Amino acid sequence: MTHAIFKDTVFCLKDEMYRFAKRFVMSSDEAEDVVQDLMMKFWQKKEELATFGNIKSYAMRSVKNECLNRLKHHDVKMGFADFQLHRSELYQMETNNMKEHILGFIRQLPEKQKAVIHLRDVEEYDISEIAETLDMEENAVRVNLMRARQKIKEQITQLMNYENRQISG
Repeated sequence: MTHAIFKDTVFCLKDEMYRFAKRFVMSSDEAEDVVQDLMMKFWQKKEELATFGNIKSYAMRSVKNECLNRLKHHDVKMGFADFQLHRSELYQMETNNMKEHILGFIRQLPEKQKAVIHLRDVEEYDISEIAETLDMEENAVRVNLMRARQKIKEQITQLMNYENRQISG
């Protein structure tokens, strides 16, 4: 694999890999380190990459595995839900930024739902790509996506009801 082919097939995934890594490790610096380390590993095995089939799925699966390894090795058990618990409820209720609320709701989802909704609604992966990336059946991806969206919808409804009570009360 030449430098140009590597750049067009692997390096072009770096932004998606970064966003996905950041969802796991919650730190920009750590997410950058994950992507940089993986890019170096990919370059070292550049000749083998062509045999992996869908490079995008392989790259995203590698990000997930690397992040989980780092969390385990650093004895940091902080996931998305734990991170959100550290934020004050007052901050959550005072902010008018719906995007922040939605991201917070996503952080509270179980890990599989979080990964599925991120890959589908943020990265715009197809169901089949998500299934391959997360090593899940396509039906399981659909079920997790539906459940995640339903939970977020319920939380948005609760938030809107709360804010309406605050305004009228």
